[in-house]
Amino acid sequence: MGLFSRKTSQTLLPIRHFIAVIFIFTIILLIVFKVEDISNDTKTVIGHNLQPTPWHIFPVREFKNETRLARTSRIVKCSYLSCLTSSSNGEATFTSEAETCPEFYRWIYHDLEPWAKSRVSYDSLMEAKKFASLRVVIISGRLYVEYYYDCVQSRALFTVWGLLQLLKRYPGSIPDVDIMFDCMDRPIVDKKDHTAMPLPIFRYCTTPDHFDIPFPDWSFWGWVEVNLGPWQEEFKSIKKGSKVTSWDKKFPYAYWKGNPNVLSPIREKLLLCNDTNKWGAQIMRQNWALEIAQGFKNSKLSNQCNHRYKIYAEGYAWSVSLKYILACGSLPLIINPKYEDFFGRGLFPKENYLPISPKNICPSIKTAVEWGNSHPAEAEAIGKAVQDYMEQLSIDRVYDYMYHLITEYAKLQDFKPVRPPAALEECVDSLICYADETQRGFLERSAASPSSTPPCKLPPPNVEMIKKQIEAKNAILNKSELII
Repeated sequence: MGLFSRKTSQTLLPIRHFIAVIFIFTIILLIVFKVEDISNDTKTVIGHNLQPTPWHIFPVREFKNETRLARTSRIVKCSYLSCLTSSSNGEATFTSEAETCPEFYRWIYHDLEPWAKSRVSYDSLMEAKKFASLRVVIISGRLYVEYYYDCVQSRALFTVWGLLQLLKRYPGSIPDVDIMFDCMDRPIVDKKDHTAMPLPIFRYCTTPDHFDIPFPDWSFWGWVEVNLGPWQEEFKSIKKGSKVTSWDKKFPYAYWKGNPNVLSPIREKLLLCNDTNKWGAQIMRQNWALEIAQGFKNSKLSNQCNHRYKIYAEGYAWSVSLKYILACGSLPLIINPKYEDFFGRGLFPKENYLPISPKNICPSIKTAVEWGNSHPAEAEAIGKAVQDYMEQLSIDRVYDYMYHLITEYAKLQDFKPVRPPAALEECVDSLICYADETQRGFLERSAASPSSTPPCKLPPPNVEMIKKQIEAKNAILNKSELII
C-alpha cells in the first residue's frame, strides 16, 4: 500500500510541473496580448493609431521597417514607462528684474476678449474638441496630452516639446490649464457660426473672422523635414548672412523662393512676376524633393539675403517663412495677408514693410522696387529696423508670449482642470524616446534651461489702442491705388 502511494506521488509530480508551466505560459500570453491591445489603442505624439484631421486630409502616416513586437515595445516604453521617474521642475528662482514685453503682446487680451465675460466653460471646451487634433492639460507643472488626430510631419512632436521647454524655463509658474489645440494651418472656428458660444481653440494663426487663438508655431524649435534649426540658431545664421553683401551691392530687385503647389492662388499669381526687367522680381520654385535628395545644399536661408527686397506670400494659410524673411534685413514686400500669426500684428505697413496689392501683384512689386531703388537710405532703414524687430523676438520672448497667453487664458476658465482619462503624460524623456535620430538632434539643440529672469511684464489691456491700430492699418491696405 505504501509502495503504491509513492508511485502515485511520483507520477503526479511531473503533471503538476507541466500544469504550472502551462499556467505561467498562459499568463504570459495573456499579458502579451493585453499589452499589444493597449499598444493598438494608444495614440502617440508621432501619430501611432491616428488618422489625419477630416478638415485637412493628408496621407496616413506609415511606420515602415517596424515589427509588431518592436512597435508594441516602443509604445509601451515611450508612452507608459519614460515618465515614471520624471519629477516636476521645481520652483523658479529669479535673480534679476523683468523687462517690459513688446507692445504687440497686448493682442493677447484682444484674442481672449470673446471669453472675458462668458468665461471658458467646460462645455465650450468640449465643443471645441470637434475641431482639435490634440488636447493639452497642465496640472502642477506636469503635461498631459490627449491625441485625437494626426498632425502633418512632426508638428505635434515639436509643439509639445515647446510646451515642455516652457515648463522647464519657468518651473512652478505655469498655472493649471486645459487647452484644445489644432496643429493644422487654417483657422476653423468661424465667428458668425459660433456667436452664441465662442469656442476656444489654439492654433498657429487666425483671422479677424475667427475665434482661433494664435500660438507660436512648431518651427521655433525646428522644422526637421526642411532642415530648419531652432529659431535662435536660424536668426543668428540669417543675420550673419545678411551682412556678407552691403546694401548698395545687393541685387536691386525683389526675391521669393518657395513652394507654389500648396493651393495658394497668391503664389500662383506671383509666379507670373518672374521677370527682373519687366517687374523687378526674381521668383524661384522650391523643389523640396530635390533639396532633400541633395542634402538641402541650395535651401540655406542665410544664403538668401542677397537681394534688397524679399517677398512674403501666404501659402495654404499663413506661412512660417515670414519670420525668416523679416530676419534678412531686406525691405519686406508683404502681399496683403489674410491670416495673422502671433507676432505679425506688431508690424505696420509702410513702417515695417511695403504692402503689395493681391489684386495687382506684379505692378505693386515693380512700384515698390522702383521706390526703394530711388530711396536707398529709406529702404535700407526699413529693412534694418524690421531685422531688429525680429532680433527682439528671441526665443526668450517667444516663451514669454506663451507664458502670458496661457496664464491669461487659465484665468478665464470656470472649471478646475483634471487629467483626462485617455491622456498620456508627456515629458522630455518620452519625446526623446519617440524621436528618430535626426529629430532627437533638433530637439536637444532647442532644449531650454530655467530662466534667471521673470517673464517680461505684460502691458495692460488697451482696447482703444488696438482698435486704432486695426483701423489705421486697414486704411492703408484697403486703398485701391498701389502702395506708394
